[in-house]
Amino acid sequence: VVLVNYPGADDFPVKPGSLGKAVPGQKLQVQRGDGSEAPAGEIGELMLWRRNGWETTKDLAKTDEDGYFYHCGRADDVIISAGWTMSAVEIENTMLKHPDVKECAVIGAPDPTRGLVVKAFVVTDRAPSDAFVTELQTFTRERLAQHEFPRIVEFVAELPKTPAGKVHRKVLRDREAAKAAETQSA
Repeated sequence: VVLVNYPGADDFPVKPGSLGKAVPGQKLQVQRGDGSEAPAGEIGELMLWRRNGWETTKDLAKTDEDGYFYHCGRADDVIISAGWTMSAVEIENTMLKHPDVKECAVIGAPDPTRGLVVKAFVVTDRAPSDAFVTELQTFTRERLAQHEFPRIVEFVAELPKTPAGKVHRKVLRDREAAKAAETQSA
């Protein structure tokens, strides 16, 4: 146990939605891709200090001004595009608030200029159109940072799922990587 909330404790009041603070003797930090500490509110990789230095937890997190940690997804669901670090889960959760989005999966798709770009796979009953793509992009940009929106939206009948019923993002990432490899070899 390295993060806790202590109900009733004056020095560790519970903040709903947070993971809590590091327990005494544990050192945790949210870091940017370059290894520097991320400021409060910025999503980065949650790192744990050990004798030999920082070790990854493979989780994404952010802190608030009071030093509380908030889980933002898994590190393999992070998208780094043109130097910006984004959480696929945060973008998905935002897009799912749109009334016409039934299901959504977000990944980083290979891009020759940006490294990766945000790509959303959307299940909807609404007819796909360029206008609907623009509407979803605007909807997302209005609720997140200006760079956190899907540059590519693909409408699909269904999303690949694991045996447990969770969206299988790895299948989508592998598909996009194969498409990019085909494009490069052509």
